[in-house]
Amino acid sequence: MHFLVGGGAGQTPLDPDEAEGLIPSWLSTRGDLDRAEQENILRAESWTRGRRVRLPELIAESFIRHLHRRMFGEVWRWAGSYRTSNKNIGVDYWRIAEEIGQLLGNTLYWVENEVYEPDELAVRFHHRLVAIHPFPNGNGRLARTGADLLVEVLGGERFTWGVSLAAKDATAARRMYIEALQAADGGEIASLLAFARS
Repeated sequence: MHFLVGGGAGQTPLDPDEAEGLIPSWLSTRGDLDRAEQENILRAESWTRGRRVRLPELIAESFIRHLHRRMFGEVWRWAGSYRTSNKNIGVDYWRIAEEIGQLLGNTLYWVENEVYEPDELAVRFHHRLVAIHPFPNGNGRLARTGADLLVEVLGGERFTWGVSLAAKDATAARRMYIEALQAADGGEIASLLAFARS
């Protein structure tokens, strides 16, 4: 299935072993895959809205894996399992568990010590999770959903993640998102914060 291996702009390419993990046999185009993933994600988001996730549960490695499985488990056999190869983004695969543990510890510290306002705390969590890139695919979508849950638990509103921009031009909105992530890589979080609320 060649369409799965290449990936588009800003998407992580899948290696052939990961592409073999596809569950639906009827998919033949990138558009088919996008629709199948989106339907799975919508069911997962419905699940998240139907329950009250508490902070200790949310900031746990098991919850991150479970949320990824909820979001992609009807499409990919490896959903919820960390990647086993290096990608064009992210930490070396053998460091994923350690980096996730550090992120969760930092996040708990930020919350307990009120280091950041809720929006900035959730966006920093999102940025670091994307930078770690723990799964073969779906990391940005997982990180956005995780940040939404986190900001809600902290008393804020879910983010819009460029919806107003995407309504005008989805390609430009995606480019702005990637540029904001790259700025955050360099320590400038303001652009990502602004994008999250746009």
